[in-house]
Amino acid sequence: MTGRRSRVHRYARRPVDLYEYQGKELFRRVGIPVSDGRLATTPGEARQAAEVLGGPVVVKAQVLTGGRGKAGGIKLAANAHEAEERAKEILGLDIRGHVVRKLWVERASDIAKEYYLSLTFDRGAKQALYMFTTEGGVDIEQVAEESPEALVRLHVDPLEGFHPWQARRLVYGAGLSDPSEQKQIAAIVGKLHEAFTRFDAMLCEINPLIVTPDGEVKALDSKFTVDDNALYKHPEIAEMRDVAAADPLEALAREKGVTYVKLDGDVGILGNGAGLVMSTLDVIALVGGEPANFCDLGGGGDAEGVVEALEVITQDAQVKSIFFNIFGGITRCDEVARGILAALERLTIAQPIVVRLDGTNAEEGRQVLADAAPVGLHVEPTMLGGARKAVELAR
Repeated sequence: MTGRRSRVHRYARRPVDLYEYQGKELFRRVGIPVSDGRLATTPGEARQAAEVLGGPVVVKAQVLTGGRGKAGGIKLAANAHEAEERAKEILGLDIRGHVVRKLWVERASDIAKEYYLSLTFDRGAKQALYMFTTEGGVDIEQVAEESPEALVRLHVDPLEGFHPWQARRLVYGAGLSDPSEQKQIAAIVGKLHEAFTRFDAMLCEINPLIVTPDGEVKALDSKFTVDDNALYKHPEIAEMRDVAAADPLEALAREKGVTYVKLDGDVGILGNGAGLVMSTLDVIALVGGEPANFCDLGGGGDAEGVVEALEVITQDAQVKSIFFNIFGGITRCDEVARGILAALERLTIAQPIVVRLDGTNAEEGRQVLADAAPVGLHVEPTMLGGARKAVELAR
């Protein structure tokens, strides 16, 4: 249950994940040091990029998931010819369900030390949260579990804003003693906050933040997530979103303006209001079923909205039954019932549908559906009864 809720909550924040090269561009804009690099989509472009950069380069798969290195998505190339060969090996790789179609060819960096630095939004505290550790280059979850004392955490009150002393507390708290490193990292901490607020980010992560043998500190990687609700202020970031990389059903839902999250079960869920839909997921699990999705119809129940939602839900081959859970508040249940009937006239749906109506004009709505008696539609008076019926029909 926790994993399902977590995924829905992440969607509720409507994040936009950027590729490494895009995040590094935003880092560069605020003055965070990054290595020179070029984007490539073919082995030939990778070779040209390496020729321009000169010297050894690193060819890095651009996918919106972690684990690239372990999957063979990051390779060192001594020259342009090797860069082309490494590109041939990486392009087309499937890394955790993400097919590599883009490469970032970057000038190779010698590494003396690896640190970790991030700034994320702590929903519980309603504040931005810095995390910094000298144990970089590994998953931060591993550090938090195995060496929690090595991880320095610091909240930033949005009403007070960022202050230089906060950067110093992170640096000294991690036990850094080199004055040059202290100065450079403190500056990057401040610039990371600038990137976080300027671009309305939910996460800015550098892992690793490296120190070269010459003592230069720079971001070797970037994980950058932007709040989708703020994209109207950042059209250039909106253009960075790779729609093709999204789940096809979620991409279709976004096109139709439907709030939708794909899950792993076989009972399609549709409700009006995020809280009600979340409760419906719980009830489906309570009666032994597995929800196939989170789908919020919003406050209305007109035919067009129902059609849009059903077109998305029925695209999922895993869906064996559909559960409408509607609470009539401002929108009356009889209006929702007529919307459902109008939608069924426009669509051919093979899956059985269970409808639960409660609230304003619920009895009238149930009567409207009973009078029409469409094939495959079942009306239940309670949420628990509706959930049981939907799970039964899915088997």
